[in-house]
Amino acid sequence: MGREEFVFLLIGLKWTVALSIVAFVCGCVAGLVVALARTSGIAIVEGVTAFYIAIFQGTPLLMQLFVVYYGLALVGIRMDAWAAVSVGLTLHASAYLGEIWRGSIEAVPRGQTEAAKALALGYVSRMKDVVLPQAIRISLPATVGFLVQLIKGTSLASIVGFTELTRAGNIISNQIFQPITVFGIVGALYFIMCCPLTIWGAHLERRFAASAR
Repeated sequence: MGREEFVFLLIGLKWTVALSIVAFVCGCVAGLVVALARTSGIAIVEGVTAFYIAIFQGTPLLMQLFVVYYGLALVGIRMDAWAAVSVGLTLHASAYLGEIWRGSIEAVPRGQTEAAKALALGYVSRMKDVVLPQAIRISLPATVGFLVQLIKGTSLASIVGFTELTRAGNIISNQIFQPITVFGIVGALYFIMCCPLTIWGAHLERRFAASAR
């Protein structure tokens, strides 16, 4: 395990971080749309988004990535590995974040919404100025926890040929035949990424629980 191998792992780490950021940011945008649709009060919209969430929560992430990469190609939609895993992880993140934020929106005291309506605030102003700021605060610990799971979930991108940290480790392990050393370093790099987020999420949960008393 020399310098060149370690640099190759760091390149894989770079792509893991990039994939996590893209999937999380795009998943946040789409997840907000899903959450608002789930709390819209329109039965058909709520039903469609509930079905969407059920699909992604009820099937393995690995299968979802397979469907996006191989399944779409069968109907003429071809994407390279980067685009496919980005789309797959974004869809996965949007379903989970949408459900997290749906619960947070519904956790905001109903009196807040009723007071906003009494002040003649429209839907956009009511959500933007009253409901969402409180819902985001409630959802932060769970959102951070999901981000940790998403970072670890990027390791499945290797199955469709995308060279992120796990696949980089597998390539090096097959070259130098030192799997314990290589995957020990890979595991340490994942730990360095995820542990601070886990600690931060636990801190937010304790802090918000204390302020709610």
